[in-house]
Amino acid sequence: MLHFIQRFSQASSKMLKYPFTMILEASRKTDTLSLKTPLQRKLSPLCPRPQSFPSISVCMSKAQCYHTSSCSFKKKQEQEVLPARPPITITYLPESPKPALYITLAGLIPFIAPPLIMVMTKSYIPALAFTQMAYGASFLSFLGGVRWGFTLTEGSPAKPDYLNLANSVAPIVFSWFAFLISERLSEAIVTVIIGLGVTLHVELFLLPHYPNWFKALRIVVTLVAVLSFAVTLILQDIYPEKGSKRPGQVE
Repeated sequence: MLHFIQRFSQASSKMLKYPFTMILEASRKTDTLSLKTPLQRKLSPLCPRPQSFPSISVCMSKAQCYHTSSCSFKKKQEQEVLPARPPITITYLPESPKPALYITLAGLIPFIAPPLIMVMTKSYIPALAFTQMAYGASFLSFLGGVRWGFTLTEGSPAKPDYLNLANSVAPIVFSWFAFLISERLSEAIVTVIIGLGVTLHVELFLLPHYPNWFKALRIVVTLVAVLSFAVTLILQDIYPEKGSKRPGQVE
């Protein structure tokens, strides 16, 4: 009896010191015993060997170290697929061909010169305002011709359909109407301003086929022209009128 108590105390102390190893040894013994049972011998060799529960728990504890969430993977994938934000169109201005850039800047002189001369002379000159309006109307007709020619080029992204050809005629209509009401110079200038704004909106948003450098030039020219026309209308109310309304007109 005393010998049995000593062996039991030694076994319990070993289990307290090495609980994990004792469990593994016990599982191995149960596996070997289960292999020797007659039921196991009658099983077909195609059936897989049953695994012990401790090994499954160990594998599950190891698998818990990894995070395999499909939702987070999809979110990362969507963030990588999102395209970069395109730059603003006006930033393409330095990429313009030098001849086109220099000729366009020189073409701004007829817009800037009339209000500048009026400010220098401190008088509103209707003849200069008329020449400014006429140049703006001619510029509108030029923009319509550019759109028409761009659609007729073979291989152009802008096809000669009703949308493109009708939009090429719209600036000419504004130009014609501005000359038609040129006796009322202020209304004619406002008509040219509206025509420039509508044409720019159509070319940038409805028909985005032009090269980016040409769109940048269009934005600069439209802003300068509209500001110059606005200054002319303001000077009409500030300075006294001087001279005839049209060049060569006798009062």
